[in-house]
Parts: sequence; C-alpha cells; structure tokens
Amino acid sequence: MMSATDSGSGVEPSPIQNLTANYARLQRRYQQILDRLTPHMLYRWVGFAAILGVFFLRIVMAQGWYIVCYAHAIYLLNLLLAFLQPKFDPSLQDDLLADEIEEGGESGSSPLPSQRDDEFRPFVRRLPEWQFWLSSTRSTIIALFCTFSEIFDVPVYWPILVVYFFVLLTLTMRRQIQHMIKYKYIPFDIGKAKYGGKR
Repeated sequence: MMSATDSGSGVEPSPIQNLTANYARLQRRYQQILDRLTPHMLYRWVGFAAILGVFFLRIVMAQGWYIVCYAHAIYLLNLLLAFLQPKFDPSLQDDLLADEIEEGGESGSSPLPSQRDDEFRPFVRRLPEWQFWLSSTRSTIIALFCTFSEIFDVPVYWPILVVYFFVLLTLTMRRQIQHMIKYKYIPFDIGKAKYGGKR
C-alpha cells in the first residue's frame, strides 16, 4: 500500500522551503515595482525629495541623530560625485597615452591616431542615473529607520559637523568642476545640440 508521502502529492513543504518561496515571491514583486518606476524619472526624484524632506524634518524635530544625518550626507555626496564623473577618466587615458608614447619612442609609429579631439565621445557616467536614484532612496529610507533607534543617537556638537560637511562639499565640488573644465566635458544635457528631435 502506498502512503501519501510516498506518492509525493501529499507532502507538505518544509518551513525553509516556504520561507525561500515567500522570499522569492517578495523579490519578484519588488523587482516588478522597480521596473514600473524606471521610465518615470521626474516622479522618482520627487518621491526621493519627499522622503529626504521627511528625514530632515525628523532630524530637526527630534533634535538628535546628527551622526546619522552626517553619514547620510557624506554618502549622498559620494553618490553625487560618482554621478558627475565619467566612467572612463580622461586623466587616466592621458596617462596611458603618454606611457604608450614613451614605450614606443620617437620613431615608433602608432597604427591608431593619437589625436582624438575631433572624435565623438559620448558622456558615460560612472554611476548611472537609475543607480544614483535607487542608492539614494535606499540609503535615505535606511537613515530614516535609524532615527527610530536610540543606539544611533550619539551626542555630538552638530555645528562642527555642518561646517565640516560644507568644507568637504566645497573642496570636492571645486576639484570636480576643475576636472570638468580641464577635460572639457559636461555631465548634463543642458545646452547640448540634439539631433533627430521633433520640429
């Protein structure tokens, strides 16, 4: 005689199998939501600004969690810099080109042209806009949840953190702008010629 467990039809899944199935279902649902949000850039950034506003309102109203706010601001600054930088750094390419010329010597001829000023080179970001938005939103939500735990409320003198952050912001953005001017690239589409658009 065959039991229900032998036939395979009456076997109940183990709790671990239920957990992994539920996790996979949640992961698929999360990915579906992200896929639906992808084309709506303006709404995504408005939503991020709203979450960031709630986070700052929480910091101001609670008068605490300044370390969380400072760490979050530094992380957002790091993301912004990665968003503004090209994927392939022109200064590194210039160094590689100079090394190739030194190795080849004066008499060494290169099969490829060394002058690339007239070539079209599209701006490819080190951190794409989608990843920038997703990382910023996730970090803001995590920082907001951190403000509900007393563990992260370390007492600090917050004006020093604010001054230090603005000094850091000024120095890093000045360096980034100088890099943009030196290598003649603009990370935004503002003022660039657009071809093939509707007239």
